[in-house]
Amino acid sequence: MRTAIGVRTMKLFTGLILFSLVLGGHSLFLSFLGEAYEGAKDMWRAYSDMREANYKGADKYFHARGNYDAAQRGPRGVWAAEVISTMKLFIGILFCTLIMGVTGEGWYSFFKEAVQGASDLWRAYWDMKEANVQNSGRYFRARGNYDAAQRGPGGVWAAKIISNVGEYLQGFLHQIYLGRDSYGLEDQVSNRRAEEWGRSGQDPDRFRPAGLPKKY
Repeated sequence: MRTAIGVRTMKLFTGLILFSLVLGGHSLFLSFLGEAYEGAKDMWRAYSDMREANYKGADKYFHARGNYDAAQRGPRGVWAAEVISTMKLFIGILFCTLIMGVTGEGWYSFFKEAVQGASDLWRAYWDMKEANVQNSGRYFRARGNYDAAQRGPGGVWAAKIISNVGEYLQGFLHQIYLGRDSYGLEDQVSNRRAEEWGRSGQDPDRFRPAGLPKKY
């Protein structure tokens, strides 16, 4: 288990290094990397302590402690904690599927739905870029999540993961280029509500802006 977590943590750091190369090694990235690294260590230390304590019912405490300690590092520590928690969610899904005895066909169906759901979000993104209509972002976020959700549980899972990663990345790029820790709490909340609206199977047309061609 520790080896698996170490591999996932290494992937996280590899991704961060890749961002630094793409963005030209901006000094703000060094700050991001430092806080993210310390936040990841906080999460790892909490996990190690939980294993060492081996105390029944203590997992929630150690999860909360790890996230709390990481959050004290700053926004990048929060980001690292959320990414690692998302990875744990994925591992949990795999574990639960094994425990519940899902057949090979069930696995194939889940991952097929996830791939199709990811494609739905990608298509919504490119349609948004092509349409280039002001204030259409929430509609396309809702539509992408709605289409993905129609694929089934795998599509819902993929939509949630991609939406979360997209939010982290957007905030990260705003920090790098605009010197902001966030691109606006109001924007984040608004976008998240649109995504959740579509993902819950409700009509994305609620967010359709005036002037958007019907083909979208």
